[in-house]
Amino acid sequence: QVQLVESGGGLVQAGGSLRLSCAASGRTFSTYAMGWFRQAPGKEREFVAAISWSGATTVYADSVKGRFTISRDNAKDTVYLQMNSLKPEDTAVYYCAAGTGIDFRDLNDYHYWGQGTQVTVSS
Repeated sequence: QVQLVESGGGLVQAGGSLRLSCAASGRTFSTYAMGWFRQAPGKEREFVAAISWSGATTVYADSVKGRFTISRDNAKDTVYLQMNSLKPEDTAVYYCAAGTGIDFRDLNDYHYWGQGTQVTVSS
């Protein structure tokens, strides 16, 4: 089992920045690919970004490419999502997840999920 706890969400004005963190505990964090997903009210959960177990590979949704950066620190069992140039359409609950890394964009590839952290971007 892997337990994941997100933090760092909040309210920010458009154009601002936030840094989300996801702390892991339980089984070996460094063996898992990690992903960030988000879910806005009335919408399906969607892929945002993912990083391989080593950190060598990162993948982003087109909607956040160039604005968001995913990173991980395996010594601290933590994955981060730096979000810059935020837009109102980025408003959602953000979830981190641990998975196999076979298909970074597929929700079904992730077996462990955090409870989520709310990000609200005002216009």
